[in-house]
Amino acid sequence: MSLQLWTHARVATLAADATEPYGLIDEAALVVEGEHLLWVGEASKIPADLLERCDVLHDAGGALITPGLIDCHTHLVYGGDRAHEFELRLQGASYEDIAKAGGGIASTVRATRAATAAELELASAKRLQALINEGVTTIEIKSGYGLALEHERKTLSVARALGGSHAVDVRNTFLGAHAVPPEYAGRADDYVDAVLQMLPVLHAEGLVDAVDGFCERIAFSTAQMERVFQAAQALGVRVKLHAEQLSDSGGAQLAARYQALSCDHLEWLSPAGAQAMATSGSVAVLLPGAFYFLRETRVPPIELLRKHGVPMAVSTDCNPGSSPCTSLLLMLNMACTLFRLTPEEALAGVTRHAAAALGLTDRGVLAAGQRADFVLWDVQHPAQLCYALGANPRIQTIFKGQPV
Repeated sequence: MSLQLWTHARVATLAADATEPYGLIDEAALVVEGEHLLWVGEASKIPADLLERCDVLHDAGGALITPGLIDCHTHLVYGGDRAHEFELRLQGASYEDIAKAGGGIASTVRATRAATAAELELASAKRLQALINEGVTTIEIKSGYGLALEHERKTLSVARALGGSHAVDVRNTFLGAHAVPPEYAGRADDYVDAVLQMLPVLHAEGLVDAVDGFCERIAFSTAQMERVFQAAQALGVRVKLHAEQLSDSGGAQLAARYQALSCDHLEWLSPAGAQAMATSGSVAVLLPGAFYFLRETRVPPIELLRKHGVPMAVSTDCNPGSSPCTSLLLMLNMACTLFRLTPEEALAGVTRHAAAALGLTDRGVLAAGQRADFVLWDVQHPAQLCYALGANPRIQTIFKGQPV
């Protein structure tokens, strides 16, 4: 197999054990074999026998190279939009007010159920391409806007199809426990029964990589979510949870008991919840787009997460109601300005820690044996990726060793 050699680059490996900030290596080189990195380091230290085998040469032109970006929390496949609710919120209505009046998630459920798979794929592909254009090479896509077997299957199948038609790895998450659909109004426990019937069917069809739920006073209780987690555990499927977004429900502790991949949002996370996450190894997924769009005032407890050593990921939360965003680069800036992450923490949050939030160990850092997903940027320093608002300095993305 031919080897590709990339030289004349500054590489930010984002490796956890790096001695330099960002894992920066000046005058660096990368050797790619097939879909994986074979060697990463200072160009002057490439082993001679390896150098002789490189028959495809690339000059990075002094570009900064980082791992491919990972968007680890999205609801990318949906029908319609909720611009009208945006107007209502600006007039004083709260997210919960709108949801209780039949808007919110229920509104998107109606639009998603009414759309064909082809219509959903066409609309979602535009959102996905915007993220790919910013260097995203892995993305998680949740269901949760179908809330019935045929429609959950439809959205998860569209997500799989998008992964097949685009240069990006798509991870599917079943979010059947997102909201109680209208036909189950007042019967949340009965709907959880329906979710438990959907899960094994969709899993058997190869459509489920993880299971998620919305644990909140306007959605599902910890007891109801525990039933879902038990069913996922019986199938050998990892779980994650929308937790502590609007109140402290104890969702983080529940998720930690099931070794959740991640707990997401976390504005109301308690010290006990943070400790539980640290013990279980769950990643804290921070969603500054939703915080900004909903004009929230309670910031996730970043210092508490730092104190307990909980890894922090950053994601777009791309969805029609609370974060209609298709820019992970913008989320880097918001994570720094709104949540006060350092640029290095934010970049680790869309690479190394985002990979962990999806249970992936073969990407997120640039090191031998990792998948050859990386991005060339027209910047001199990694902090510049967090600094500029609305800028996209991407030069080229390499996905599985091949240019996008």
